[in-house]
This record gives sequence, structure tokens and C-alpha cells, in this order.
Amino acid sequence: MKPQRDFVAERAAAQHCAELLRRGPEPAELLPLFAKAGERFARQLAQGLLAVAGGEAPAVECQPVRETTMADLAGTIAPLAANALLGAGIGAAPLLASLQAEAVLRLVDKAFGGKGEAPAVLPEKFPLSARLLIERLEAMVAQRLGQALGSADAIRALRRDGSLADLAPFAPETRLAVLDLDVMEGMRGPWRLTLALPYATLAELFGHGERVPAARPRAPRVADPAKAPFADMPLPLSAVLVDMAMPLHAIATLEPGTVLPVAVARQVPIAIAGTVIARGTVGAQDDCVAIKLTMIA
Repeated sequence: MKPQRDFVAERAAAQHCAELLRRGPEPAELLPLFAKAGERFARQLAQGLLAVAGGEAPAVECQPVRETTMADLAGTIAPLAANALLGAGIGAAPLLASLQAEAVLRLVDKAFGGKGEAPAVLPEKFPLSARLLIERLEAMVAQRLGQALGSADAIRALRRDGSLADLAPFAPETRLAVLDLDVMEGMRGPWRLTLALPYATLAELFGHGERVPAARPRAPRVADPAKAPFADMPLPLSAVLVDMAMPLHAIATLEPGTVLPVAVARQVPIAIAGTVIARGTVGAQDDCVAIKLTMIA
């Protein structure tokens, strides 16, 4: 009997599946998918802003996806901004959405009937009206971003703060993929919404390939008889002025010149293909016999 060590040495080396040994996708592979999702989100965002602020849908332009750290990103965001930490998917993979304070105050002014102008000097904190609008904007961004990723409820809000330093969404050294969206309203200067995803969230969302939103099933169309082509169909109307009964022998003696005494009904029935749809009284208009409707059947 061979020693145990010889038996172990003679066993074949384990063969592992290449797919299991393969490392996860690199950020360079995922950034183009993030950029495509950003283009879809830009279209969704334009419609979402129209629903929130009214007026005309603004133009939303995506900037190229860039890579940076949390420390460097914090240096580009003003001390006051609408910062929200969002969670993606079942595991609530974190991502940051940051909207410029000027944009929020412009939308508040527009919501209250103004021209959509921000004050020359921005406040240190958001007023109550702005905080209420931020909640609506946050919900809208989460929903529209979820739709761009393929599921309207894929994103949910975790927490928010006007100060990015107090929100502290990620450690300063965290590597981020950043997408900036510039929103343009008429002739005014653009304002910016920034999305920042840590590489772990990037892999969670796009590591399994591009997620294209499923097409929504179309609701069955219900034919409306008041619209074309049904509304354009001609239907003959008949108004029965006289309805009388005569015996057969009287009808047999009819000849030109015979006068038949008749009484016009007080309520003349108006029918389509034998079905009475209305009633009216006989009169005249512009030297023509006319019927004035008094009742709809």
C-alpha cells in the first residue's frame, strides 16, 4: 500500500471553469453602458421636469462620463446643493445625486408664478418651500432614473442634506464614475444635475450587460364614436311630421286633389334607421321649415 503522501501527489490537478476564474468587468467596460443609460435618463429627466415645474420641457444634455474621487468631486459642489443619497436595486447600492441650489430656487420661483429666477445672493440654507420642492425632485429623479435603468422602482431615496460634507455619502478616496447633465431652459444659463456612482455600484447596475427598459404594453384602444373615422360617417335623419291611419277603402279612392285633414304632432320624433334619438317642435328659420329639439332620447 502506497503512503498517503504519494496518493495525494498522484491526483490530477483540479480543473476550474474559466468563467469562474474570470475577474469581474473592469470600469472601462462599464462606463459606456453608464453613458447609454445616462442618455435615456436625460430624455426621462426632461419629461419629469415638465411634470414638476410645468411650462415647456427643457433640453437636457449629457456630458461625457468621467472618473474621479469623492474628495475631488466634493471640491466642485457648492456648500449649498440638493444632495441625495439614493439606493439602487435590492441591496440598495449607493449613488449620489446632486442638484445645484440655484436650480432649485429657480424652480421654486417658477412654481410660484415667477419667471424662474434665483436670488442674486444664495441663502445659507434652503427655505421650507425649497425643501418641499426638493422632495418632489428627489422622487422624480429616482423614478426617472429607475425607468432609464429598466425598472421604475429600482431606485429609492435613502437620505438627503443641503451640505455634501454633512451627507458624507462616500469616503474621500472612493473612486467614482460621474455623469453631469446640463439642463437648459430658454435663454437662461444652464444648471447641472450630477450623478456619481462608486465602482461597486457601477458593477452592480451594469456588470450583467446593458439593461434596456422593457417596452410597456400598450393599453387596448377603445373605439370612440365621437372621433374619426366614426364621427365622419353620414347618418340619415328622418323627422315624422304626420303619422296617421286610413282604412283600405279610403286609400283605394284617393286621387289628385283629394284633401286629407291631418294634425301635426306636438312632439315630432327624429329617428335614425327607425330608432328615435330625439324629439322636437316644428317651426321656421330663414324661410325654411325647421325643427327645434326639445328632448334627447
